[in-house]
Amino acid sequence: MKQRKEEDALGAIFVPEDAYFGAQTQRAIDNFPVSGLTFSAPFIRALGLVKRCAATVNRELNLLEDHLAEAIHAAAQEVVDGRLDRQFPLDIFQTGSGTSTNMNANEVIAGRANEILTGRRGGKSPVHPNDHVNLCQSSNDVIPSVIHIAALEEINKQLTPSLAKLHRSLVKKSREFNDIIKIGRTHLQDAIPVRLGQEFGGYARQIELGMERIKAAEGSLSELALGGTAVGNGVNAHPEFARQVIALISAETECPFLEAENHFEAQAAQDAAMETSGALKTLAVSLSKIANDIRWLASGPRCGLGELNLPSLQPGSSIMPGKVNPVIPEVVLQVAAQVIGNDAAVTFGCHGSSFELNTMLPVIGHNLLQSISLLNSAATLFAEKCVDGISANAERCAANIEQSLALATYLVPLIGYDRASEIAKEAHAAGKTIREVILSGNLLSEAKIEEAFSKIYPAP
Repeated sequence: MKQRKEEDALGAIFVPEDAYFGAQTQRAIDNFPVSGLTFSAPFIRALGLVKRCAATVNRELNLLEDHLAEAIHAAAQEVVDGRLDRQFPLDIFQTGSGTSTNMNANEVIAGRANEILTGRRGGKSPVHPNDHVNLCQSSNDVIPSVIHIAALEEINKQLTPSLAKLHRSLVKKSREFNDIIKIGRTHLQDAIPVRLGQEFGGYARQIELGMERIKAAEGSLSELALGGTAVGNGVNAHPEFARQVIALISAETECPFLEAENHFEAQAAQDAAMETSGALKTLAVSLSKIANDIRWLASGPRCGLGELNLPSLQPGSSIMPGKVNPVIPEVVLQVAAQVIGNDAAVTFGCHGSSFELNTMLPVIGHNLLQSISLLNSAATLFAEKCVDGISANAERCAANIEQSLALATYLVPLIGYDRASEIAKEAHAAGKTIREVILSGNLLSEAKIEEAFSKIYPAP
């Protein structure tokens, strides 16, 4: 690969010829190759959006000449559109403020703008990465803002619709299964019968509440740190810059962003990210409960619970012919594990706030956005490839009820708790049903038994 020699404050460095970025980004590439993990497309899009809107406002504030602003706007739009994604190779494990990635964007946009204006790729003239692209900004207010923008936009446009789809699927199944009575279970033991539709209604409500918790975080995510620059006091930023840039970002994303009420809070802490991550973790735990229940209810087909039938997506195991595994529920469980781990990383990252700046912004942003992306994909997959295709094994559900010792509970009003307990023990020891023990002992008439057991069928 051909390289060009550039000079920066630290001396000469060689930059790939096909790169729009310059010396500072190349130094970061050379010095921080930790994991190979790079920022996701939503993060880079949000970063390009900030730079594009900043150029527009700086032009309107007469801080940037027209031709420079137009070139920066065009170059930043290419970042927004994803056309320059390969120009952002930096590892997420870098300087804790995300300065390396902010400068990566400044250099890429300046380099592309210079190509637009002069035909020469890269460099610092006529568009300078710091003086023009980063005008009225600092990494310390840009990166926290980008995290909020990317997270809220992805929640509103991706995750929320996916969760709504899953919620609809679960509600539909709750109605479809409303007439099927099955045994309830507590402590993994037989309990009072319930409607299968009631179980699925509970799952639907879990998702609904998860959506509400995530929605509640919108207020915190909506506050952007832009305008605070280095430490929160807005040094070198025009007093109208933040308000006008944020208005443009809100219009573009259709999200209700506004300038942070207190810039020192917005840059010194990342409580909004932690709040959002906590809501995502709660959702992940809800999904794991639902997926695990469905997996168990479909266990078998002959030697398990067998009350549900799952769509056959991957028939056969590597060694056992005819075996069908609960693939999608297990995918969801693994996603939940990752999201829970991501939340731990975000929490620790938010703990990295000292004085006027959090210095673990890249790891916070990466894990938060990955959780949103994973939950979005998992919810859609769960709905379309699993829940929509579930059917009930009504015969197995009915048979399990008749065999359950928990039916003795319905005898308590007639013969008392102690006698009902003795009947349950006798039925278990003899391998009989509760009904059989009662009839063989002439304890109750068939009419009384039917009257007691009629309460098995709970109201819808």
